Amino acid sequence: MSPRASTLDSLRSRAEDLLSRAYVPFSETPTAAVLLLDDGRWIPGVRVESASYSLTIPALLNAYTTAVALERSASIAAFVLSRSFRREEALYVEDLPQGPFEPCADDAWVQGAGGGGSLPSMKARHPPSLNASIGEAEEGIQAVRRVAQRAHVPASGYPVGALFDIQDTLCVPGVNVEHPDWARILCAERNALGTVQSYALPTPHRLYLTCRDDPDATPCGACRQLLAELAPEATLWMDRHSAPHERSSVSALLPGSFRGQALLDVS
Repeated sequence: MSPRASTLDSLRSRAEDLLSRAYVPFSETPTAAVLLLDDGRWIPGVRVESASYSLTIPALLNAYTTAVALERSASIAAFVLSRSFRREEALYVEDLPQGPFEPCADDAWVQGAGGGGSLPSMKARHPPSLNASIGEAEEGIQAVRRVAQRAHVPASGYPVGALFDIQDTLCVPGVNVEHPDWARILCAERNALGTVQSYALPTPHRLYLTCRDDPDATPCGACRQLLAELAPEATLWMDRHSAPHERSSVSALLPGSFRGQALLDVS
């Protein structure tokens, strides 16, 4: 077996292992993605479903937006899925600015025209968090402002940052990541939620959100819905830079939220 084929097989095996992390209470059909970096480290992504079906985060998008938030999107060598790529997933990868990416198998796309280049050997998983410890809220605000600088917003010029404080020095970043197809844009809060799920991390207890340019900004309805489903007890600190920081809760942002319990109870 060639080194390239061996790497792809290792990525496939890892994708299979990740299936149990997918949050798929409605479809019960998990999907996982593995994004290989040019240094051999890898980033996971799993499908994260919502009771509002259209807000579901696909595994491939989850892995890629995690790479952007971790400042590793320029180093992508390959994507592998736990199943064959679908047309919409191929279109997503084709339009990524780090390309060109080309298919080399029905479940794998690699960097480089023709898809015939070598791949690095698979190594350790890329860590999901910043090397930071947050004590006071002001420390979290300053940290999330730095995270927001990682946002990929070529169309809107509207950077947003999220930082989920989970435990000790485990702080997971998220940024808004735009795509030429605006239906495939992901907000900062949902980016970080997807990373938490992909890495099987505990539910965050504090969330720091920042929007540099809009004193009236608050989480959009889509992010409020996912926060209500996946981090309902978390405390939020919202920063608009020119306005005072505001403390809130997920339940206050979306009172009477729909959790889809009746859908789960359908036999």
